[in-house]
Amino acid sequence: MLDVAYDWSRLPVPDRLSWFEQKWSRRTDPLCFSGVWRFWDLLPFVPEDRVVTVGEGQTLLQQADSVAPYVHLQPGCLYLQYEGMNPSGSFKDNGMTAAFTHASTIGAKRAACASTGNTSASLAMYCSVTQLMKAIIFVGSGKIAYGKLSQALEYGALTMQIAGDFDDAMSRVKEVAADQGIYLVNSVNPFRLEGQKTIMFRVLEALKWEVPDWIVVPGGNLGNSSSFGKAFMELKELGLIDRVPRLAIINAAGADTLYQLFEKRQLRWNQGHPNLELACQYYDELDAHNKKASTIASAIEINRPVNLNKCIRALEFCDGVVRQVSDQEILDAKAKVGAGGIGCEPA
Repeated sequence: MLDVAYDWSRLPVPDRLSWFEQKWSRRTDPLCFSGVWRFWDLLPFVPEDRVVTVGEGQTLLQQADSVAPYVHLQPGCLYLQYEGMNPSGSFKDNGMTAAFTHASTIGAKRAACASTGNTSASLAMYCSVTQLMKAIIFVGSGKIAYGKLSQALEYGALTMQIAGDFDDAMSRVKEVAADQGIYLVNSVNPFRLEGQKTIMFRVLEALKWEVPDWIVVPGGNLGNSSSFGKAFMELKELGLIDRVPRLAIINAAGADTLYQLFEKRQLRWNQGHPNLELACQYYDELDAHNKKASTIASAIEINRPVNLNKCIRALEFCDGVVRQVSDQEILDAKAKVGAGGIGCEPA
């Protein structure tokens, strides 16, 4: 498991989260304007002058009183973090700016990903805007978000379709990237997750630095859930929060690897010693029955999440749970959220 770790004892770290509010007065500075890099002090893996940003992370935590009764909550108790305001229209920009920054720092000339849509659009956008490297996209022959893929094509990405689903495309791009020395930007890349931590920093900022009781997040490749767990682990380690929220990860029933492993087979982090044989056995069963992921939520239609280990760690730290929902439940919830004025994808 590859992770980004900091020796906080050697770094100047703010003694309170409200310290970051001062950066809002310097919004002409690109690093302060970015909703990712204004938290540079909490992801200081490169010097500030090496950061690559296109103004990502200008997103809102929206109170969702019209949706609250649907999930049996009182008004004022439910908030939705709307990441569709990012430059590419996807939360992936939070992580892509960090991965792209690292890629440019080490002199990468080509960057690749497997994608059903969002990651490809984000990678291609950063490559096109900066002209620092060439984007290479691998897509499967299964469900694809064509609107997002069209963005990648418009930005000039080299796009290749292979036989198979996202898991097959992910396996292939990992092989090609390793063989050809191409920088891989899928969430197996730990620097991607560093950027995605800042989604939680902005949630806390919007809540006036109060920690909520629960964070609920969809689970596909498990990048968000892993990064959210890491964010709270580090904030707690630094003494910037005194408690952590519980984490609920939601699988689609047709792509429920995490649910099956965590809730049914009791896979646990076990203080850094997970029994990964449970995962191997489960994957062997999927192969034996030729069972492919299948859900209307194409962005999380994944059987082999690359961040399984990190997600299990996050679940342990945050006393988390995993649940699965049917495609009909996904569509019903999507309609309810949409009626509240927030457009969202099924995932």
